[in-house]
Amino acid sequence: MSDKIHRSDDEWRSSLTPDQYRITRQKGTERAFTGEYNDNKTKGVYRCVCCGSELFVSDTKYDSGSGWPSFYQPADPSAVEVETDSSLGMRRTEVLCARCEAHLGHVFEDGPRPTGLRYCINSAALDFEPKE
Repeated sequence: MSDKIHRSDDEWRSSLTPDQYRITRQKGTERAFTGEYNDNKTKGVYRCVCCGSELFVSDTKYDSGSGWPSFYQPADPSAVEVETDSSLGMRRTEVLCARCEAHLGHVFEDGPRPTGLRYCINSAALDFEPKE
């Protein structure tokens, strides 16, 4: 993974939309079935909206029925980091961009083969680059 990116709160606010900032920097979420990439079937690469790091590829995206874009693995294991999230009265595993520590979503152990994982990611945390 590339060098870590550190920016001030003001720098993040000025480079992101209010929704992107709320989700990626304040650990927010978008409502189920409202995200831009939930139903996206186009081949390509999903990048971090904050720093541009390649996070997921369309070949690992699937319809989990959860209302958020879901992937069974990251593009590279070092692209994301995880940590325990005990907010909202439950224990979940939060997914963060390894380069800029943007909140992306959560990962669950009820996904498809081959990993059994479901990376449930907010569309507002992603930029999509179609494959040419």
